[in-house]
Amino acid sequence: MSNYKTVFFTLGVLQIILGVSMSIPIIIQFIFNEFDSSFISSAIICIIFGVLFFLSNLDHEKKLNLPQAFLLTALSWVSIAVFGSLPFIFSSLNLSITDSFFESMSGITTTGSTIITNLEAVPKSILLWRAILQWLGGIGIIVMAITLMPIMNVGGMQLFKTSNNDTAEKILPRSKQVTIRLITIYLFFTILCCLLYNIFGMSFFDSVTHSMTTLATGGFSNYNNSIGHFNSASIEITSMIFVILGSIPFIAYIKYLSGDKKIFFLDSQIVAFFKIIAFSVIFMFIYLSIVNKSIFEISLRSISFNVISILTGTGYVTKDFSQWGNFPLVFFLILMFIGGCAGSTACGIKIFRVQLLYRFIVNELKKIIYPRGIFIIKYDNNNIDEKFMSSVISFIYLYIVIFFIITALLSLTGLDFITSISAAATSISNVGPGLGEIIGPNGNFSKLSDISKWVLSISMILGRLELFAILVLFIPSFWRKY
Repeated sequence: MSNYKTVFFTLGVLQIILGVSMSIPIIIQFIFNEFDSSFISSAIICIIFGVLFFLSNLDHEKKLNLPQAFLLTALSWVSIAVFGSLPFIFSSLNLSITDSFFESMSGITTTGSTIITNLEAVPKSILLWRAILQWLGGIGIIVMAITLMPIMNVGGMQLFKTSNNDTAEKILPRSKQVTIRLITIYLFFTILCCLLYNIFGMSFFDSVTHSMTTLATGGFSNYNNSIGHFNSASIEITSMIFVILGSIPFIAYIKYLSGDKKIFFLDSQIVAFFKIIAFSVIFMFIYLSIVNKSIFEISLRSISFNVISILTGTGYVTKDFSQWGNFPLVFFLILMFIGGCAGSTACGIKIFRVQLLYRFIVNELKKIIYPRGIFIIKYDNNNIDEKFMSSVISFIYLYIVIFFIITALLSLTGLDFITSISAAATSISNVGPGLGEIIGPNGNFSKLSDISKWVLSISMILGRLELFAILVLFIPSFWRKY
């Protein structure tokens, strides 16, 4: 039986960090004269639980085995979502436990779906807390995607091992150095984004919160109309730039700083990411031009913003794209599934899996034409074997199956087809807004039943943690092996 002291010790550290983070909204409460006991109570509870976990597991081993890595990954997100919901529960918004957990889970998984109906009337401390949750979720998933998930062999993530000698037992000591560099880069981009937002017209408070949710590709905004509230080309361009920066593998930034100056032009995933953006923008522009029969009625800025926002799973909105017709909705649904790059804050199936699936299909067609031929799948100069491909294909298959299961469960609660299918897509892909009148770009998730919100909350964490990292915990044979 494995010793899980390392897991609970780490959870204790995370809870202490979460509790300390609540001191920032407390300061905001004093500045804007909104003081109540919501954040103080929440911080005390978080820190007490964190300290108890920390002190009771001081004799932990400084290494992780495979079951511990899976358990830590799952419990980290669940525990932060639970404790992160406390400020919502104790706040003046009078949110139920279900709504509070949904908002917290949406934040920490950087999904961006919200149950709050009038954001302009929400206390600034709560708005800041939503941004902090997304910011922490963004850096959290980057660190896990680069350090933990590759050694967990989840859905092809082993392709991104920083070293061929990476094992679960070796990951903790080395990950500290990588984590520090990742946090430094992440913090630098956040500050730079904040400064530019402020220069281009946002208030200091808005620039801080939006910079956090921009780089995290989370999409939480302080206004019902999202980024469209500002109606500023400079702000929208800034947002697009930093959303893209957040959607590029952060390991590429480390490689660039280490001397690999061509990484952004040679990395297959990054190149494909920009090609998808360019193709999608041009394609949508041509389509809308034909439909409207006048290119002067089409806003290239609006098309670019919404394409980037949906593809990366950010979910910011400037225009109600549901008014563009039925085809753009289907096209955006496809973009939701594709997502951004692995090792970034973006969500979805991830571009590298789509690339590998495409190359696998091409190879299968070649085998039909040339039965005796030998064809090897390569990705960034790495030979891809059958075991690896089966991992990728299994992930995509499971992703689609779970998507349909969630759609069916939502339809059982009485939701219409468009709402059910788009809610399932936006939750498992961690995008934010859905389609239709209820949860569309100008709507929110407040009208959904409690059962629907719990289903979507589970879907969010499944999508954020690459499905297998959660599902494997429920297989008895996995635990018996270790």
